[in-house]
Formats: sequence, structure tokens, C-alpha cells
Amino acid sequence: MLVKKLFVVSVCCFYVAMVNAQKTNIESQIESALKKIEPKCISWRRDFHEHPELSNRETRTAKIIADHLRSLGIEVKENVAKTGVVGLLRGEKSGPVIGLRADMDALPVTERVNIPFASKVKSTFNGQDVGVMHACGHDTHVAMLMSVAEILTGMKKDLAGTVKFIFQPAEEGPPIGEEGGAPLMVKEGVLENPKVDVMFGLHINAQTPVGQIKYREQGMMAASDWFTITIHGKQSHGAQPWLGIDPVVIGAQIIEGLQAIVSRQTELTKNAVVITTTIFKAGVRENIIPEQVILGGTIRTLDTGMQKDLWMRIERTAKKIAEASGATADVSISSKTLVTYNNPKLTQQMIPSLQKATNKNAIVMDAVTGAEDFSYFAAKVPSLFFYIGGVPPGKDPKQTAAHHTPDFYVDDSGMKTGIKAFCFLVFDYMKTTQTKSQGSSQQNTFK
Repeated sequence: MLVKKLFVVSVCCFYVAMVNAQKTNIESQIESALKKIEPKCISWRRDFHEHPELSNRETRTAKIIADHLRSLGIEVKENVAKTGVVGLLRGEKSGPVIGLRADMDALPVTERVNIPFASKVKSTFNGQDVGVMHACGHDTHVAMLMSVAEILTGMKKDLAGTVKFIFQPAEEGPPIGEEGGAPLMVKEGVLENPKVDVMFGLHINAQTPVGQIKYREQGMMAASDWFTITIHGKQSHGAQPWLGIDPVVIGAQIIEGLQAIVSRQTELTKNAVVITTTIFKAGVRENIIPEQVILGGTIRTLDTGMQKDLWMRIERTAKKIAEASGATADVSISSKTLVTYNNPKLTQQMIPSLQKATNKNAIVMDAVTGAEDFSYFAAKVPSLFFYIGGVPPGKDPKQTAAHHTPDFYVDDSGMKTGIKAFCFLVFDYMKTTQTKSQGSSQQNTFK
């Protein structure tokens, strides 16, 4: 009996040792491959940064991606949701289908950063002449996922499953009158054929130190809604305001009223809420009170119940304030993104992978009022979205320029963390799934 027990213990120890050896081998292969590909990753990032393209116009970027994936022998599909690229890498062993996503588009921002690869690109956006800049780090996202594709292709024999590389256009929102982004990708079936089991996404962050990852279970980023309020007054001479109904003054009162919704009508201890007016269009001449004013802005919420309540309050506030002055107001509100929701079970399961990618520097973050259309993928399949650090070593994160600004900058050295995180997430999730499958199979056949 004792001999039998010792034999069982020996077999178990041998199995554990084999698993640990394989784990170490996988990790060392990833680390070795990362050192080789990092210069190429930096080169890609700088090229994309110097040649940014606006939403639904990412044709050059898409071609570079597709050519690279094909050179690796990956199955490629182009023109998904306008300019998107999807690559499929089938491992030599069966297992789950894992989606990895990178967004490709730049913003209508004129760059001020003094770097050799600064953007000088000009374009038009919604009828306006604009500069174009990767002012949110999407250039790094593309370069990282291209690097992950190359590393995983080199380790294809170790992959127990399939990886779907999703290069997404128009995360920042398509031009007026066009569809785009993650909603259109989902609509066109990017999560099908083969069906994606889980999704992982990342975002470089200009207020997070290089080498660090931030994550959060459940609601991580806010839902984003856009509003337009059109105020109809009565035109008059600027010297005789009493002969008209001034929509400019009414517009200012409505903006104040919207802020009162936040400060006096919303239960902020429950969840954060933001209403920001960013557009105020009025008038053509200094001595003419215009007939019409257009206000526009964004609403950010982390709770769906609060979201719908805010819609009602915004419409009521605008219409009643306009009515009090004899004007009318039309209110239009459209949903742009959902709450970015991290599946709690998946998040807990993958925390060790994030810690491994950062040498135990993955931390829980507070929810943020920024928004991400990755939320549309997360609404369909269990997902995990996280931040990686982009603040250069030695810099104070509190002093760095915000995203979507002309001075936005993230350091090349931050990309290593993202590449490692994606690779570890893929192998660790596949391993966990494979272990469960083997356990289930043993239970079914055990007698």
C-alpha cells in the first residue's frame, strides 16, 4: 500500500515538474522573442505616428498590417468594417479562440511634440481643415499587436487554440454620416467564424508609469453619449435685444442648467457622472442676434440606470429653460459607447498573467470617465481590458499631457509590457482551458 502511495506521489510530482518546466520554457521563449522584435516594433510605431490616418481612412496602416500578417503565413481578411484587418492564427493543438484587439485611427489634432517622427499630416474632418495626430496611442497598439502576431506565429506549435488578431478602425468614432468602429465590426461578424470565446484589449496610458499595468473588474470605463441641443430664438439687431429672443443667452443658461443636473440632481456617491458642453455655435456678425444656436457635448456614466435618467433630465432642462424665454429647443442624444465591462471571473483568472508581464506591478485602478468602443466586444463575449504605462522613466505622471491633446506623448519602452501581457494572456488562458478540458475528460471516462 505504501509503495502504491509513493508511486502516485512520484507521478504527481513528475507531472507538476513537467508543467512548470513547460511554463518556464514558454516564458523564456516569449522573453527571447521580445528582445528580437522590439526594434522592429519601435520602427513600426514611429512610422505609424509619422503617417497618421483618421477614422475610416486608415488605408495605409491597414495595408502595412495585412502585408505583415500574410508574410507570417496568417490567414488575413481585409476591408472589415471599412478598413479593418483581421488575422487568424490556428495553433497546432485544439483549444479556445482568443480575440486580441488593436485600434488604428488617429485624431484631428495638430501635433506640438518635438520628436523626429512627429506628424505633419493635414486632412479634413467633418468639413474642417485639421492636423492629424496619434494623440491617443493607437500607433503603439498597432505596433504591439503586429509584434504579438509575429511572436505567436513563431510559437505556433505550442498554441492550444486559435488567435484572432483584430485591427479595428474608427475607435474614435466615424465621420458624420458613416458607420464604423467596433459596433460595425460586431455587426459584420468579426466575433464569428470561428466564434471568439474571450477578448483581450489594452490601451497605453500617458498618466501611468512605463512597466505598470492597471486593471479593474466590472465597469472600468464609462459609457459615452453625445448630445446636440438646437435653440430656436428670434433674430434681432444687437442694439435692440428686446425685439428678439436671444438664443445666445438662452444657450448660456442651458449650459449652467446642465451643470446643475450633475451637482444638484445626481447621486454622485453611487457613481461618477460628467456632462460637458464642447460646442457652442452662434452668429455671423457682432451686431446681429442670431435666430439659432447649436450646443453639443458629451455625457459620461458608469451606470445604465443613471444614464437613462440623465437623458431625461437633459432634455427637460433644455426645453424648459428655452420655453421660459419664449424660445424652443430640440434635443438629440445618441449613444457612442457602452460601459467597458471586464468580466469578473475572467479578470480574476488572468491577474497572474498581468503580474507576470510586469514583475508584479499590475494594480487595481479606479473607474475612469473616458470611454472605449471595445465595450461592444465586451458586451458580446467575456473580456478583459487594461491600461499599460507610457510615462517615460523619471517623469511625473501628474505633469504629463492628457490624451487627445497636441502635447500627448508616450514612450516607446512602454510597448514591451503590452506585448508580454498579450502573449502571457494567450498562453495562460489556453493552458487553463486545456487543463479544465482534460479534467472534465478524465471525470467522464473514470470508472
